[in-house]
Amino acid sequence: MTLSTLVNGYILGWSVAWPPGPINAEMIRHSLLPKDRGGGFWSAWPIDLGACTGDFIWAFCVSVGAGALLNSVEIRRVLAIVSLALLLFLAAHFAIGAWKIYRAHRSLQFQAPKNRRRGGFLLGVFIVLMSPWSVTFWLAVIGSQPAQNASVRQSLGIAVAVVLGALTWGVVLCTAVRLGAHVFSHPSWQVGTEAITAEVMLWFAIRLLLHFQ
Repeated sequence: MTLSTLVNGYILGWSVAWPPGPINAEMIRHSLLPKDRGGGFWSAWPIDLGACTGDFIWAFCVSVGAGALLNSVEIRRVLAIVSLALLLFLAAHFAIGAWKIYRAHRSLQFQAPKNRRRGGFLLGVFIVLMSPWSVTFWLAVIGSQPAQNASVRQSLGIAVAVVLGALTWGVVLCTAVRLGAHVFSHPSWQVGTEAITAEVMLWFAIRLLLHFQ
């Protein structure tokens, strides 16, 4: 395994982590929440850590030869159904959250509902594990290795580099958003954050549904 291979894996991890998606939307939402509602860096970053853990689990499964099973149409359809249900649930959850904050803001004394810091890591793991896109990604990354270089050790080395790249992006995103969180502390921004997150989840659910029709 060469250094250039690891660097390429790190860059790949960064490049696939930064586009908009359910994980990034949820990290941004948590970063912008006030601390008394369970927000902040240490509330948002575990979501990224969970997502990267889920990615590594998929990479490990593909590396040890489970790729043939995971690539079956039936398995991927089951994953797609579970992922669709999760995305729709999250979309509804965030839409309701936006409505509750909006109604509270309309009252004379605004007090946003408190939200305990919980489930971030497990949410990140579950979203990735149930995503058929994650399976496709790791089948492509691990399967793209030359046959003479393919091995479990080589595959896992590339997987670690990719996950580290994605993990670094998560730290950068959560830190950058949190540093500017005071600008978005107004209730209207909180409503917008919840609503946009709901729209992102719904968009990915629709895209997933159209892909598997």
